[in-house]
Amino acid sequence: MSLNNRVAIVTGAARGIGAATALKLGSAGAKVAVVDIDMPPAEEVVGNIQADGGDAKAFYCDVSKPAECEQLVRDVVAHFGRLDVLVNNAAICPRISVEDMTEERFDQMININLKSVFFLTRASAEAMKPNNYGRIVNVSSTGGRIGGLVNATVYGATKAGILAMTKSFARHYAPWKILVNAVAPGAVDTRLMALGEDFRRVVEESSPLKRLADPSEIANAIVFFCTEDASWTTGATLDVNGGVLMM
Repeated sequence: MSLNNRVAIVTGAARGIGAATALKLGSAGAKVAVVDIDMPPAEEVVGNIQADGGDAKAFYCDVSKPAECEQLVRDVVAHFGRLDVLVNNAAICPRISVEDMTEERFDQMININLKSVFFLTRASAEAMKPNNYGRIVNVSSTGGRIGGLVNATVYGATKAGILAMTKSFARHYAPWKILVNAVAPGAVDTRLMALGEDFRRVVEESSPLKRLADPSEIANAIVFFCTEDASWTTGATLDVNGGVLMM
């Protein structure tokens, strides 16, 4: 799964699934734009890619703001010379009950988790069109399939929206050979799962594999969609959830 000389943007890349994806893309030969609002850990990811012989640079971007998404793409193309791959991974999941949800927090989740996917995908696809090539991977969630669990109603809605948006973009950008797919992880051992040991045990027991995923296991699926091995796949969602949901 070589990605030699391809240029990739990964959002939310300072930690968790994003960091694991950036590292794997770098090891596959891609030049990686490590994008986040938390720059010290993003710079650490860049250092790890470079230590492995790869090429990477950290970029600050608040993906909830379309103007910053558009500027990010311009900055990445200016630095690396082109853009081939986008991984829309950035997301938040504040655990807020239906009764306690406010309009401000509702809008924040929509803006970061869903609006960002639309505007960054559009900006990135415009940069990919001249090359008649592109790979876009959107990170959804099992919550987008079955609804969010444990005070994650709005989060689940944003992740379901990503699945529909993936299909629409896949049809729209197919004439330019830009493939758009999604990965829907189940429970992954990241900060989003920091809900206490009792809840962790319940989640682990609900999985046929009896454990949480390591972020690298989700990264493996994401990077597959970024390569030539996925050349006949667009508009698809790959469920990587340890068997919790079998479609």
